[in-house]
Amino acid sequence: MNKMEVFFSSRTENIIFIRAAVVSFLLNLDLEVAILNEIKTVVSEAVTNSIVHGYESDPLNVINVKCSYDKEEIMLEVIDQGIGINDVKQAKRPMFTTKKNEERSGLGFTIMEAFSDELLVESIVGEGTTIKCIKKI
Repeated sequence: MNKMEVFFSSRTENIIFIRAAVVSFLLNLDLEVAILNEIKTVVSEAVTNSIVHGYESDPLNVINVKCSYDKEEIMLEVIDQGIGINDVKQAKRPMFTTKKNEERSGLGFTIMEAFSDELLVESIVGEGTTIKCIKKI
């Protein structure tokens, strides 16, 4: 198993960085470009959720991204210590958003699930959220 872990400030400009870091880490797997694009999209959606919802756009917080792979699968984790999610099942419903005044589409979890073989969301109100994506190789 190969692993990497990155900590970075919860700033929107860091989304590009973490997308590139994860894809660069996975390059020796010789994946199809379409698969790499799906992984970049999952990373973008999960990190955006942490920034906008978990930390309510406060750039003074830190997001942790872990990525690992073996011969069978890629595992990606996006972890924040933000406000948490009151109702994960509700949050995963298409078009649900807590930020209607910011014109959010409410499709983040739907997109992440579409591009994952398995998507797990663990959240404790007041402690944070972990999003785990498993992608079969």
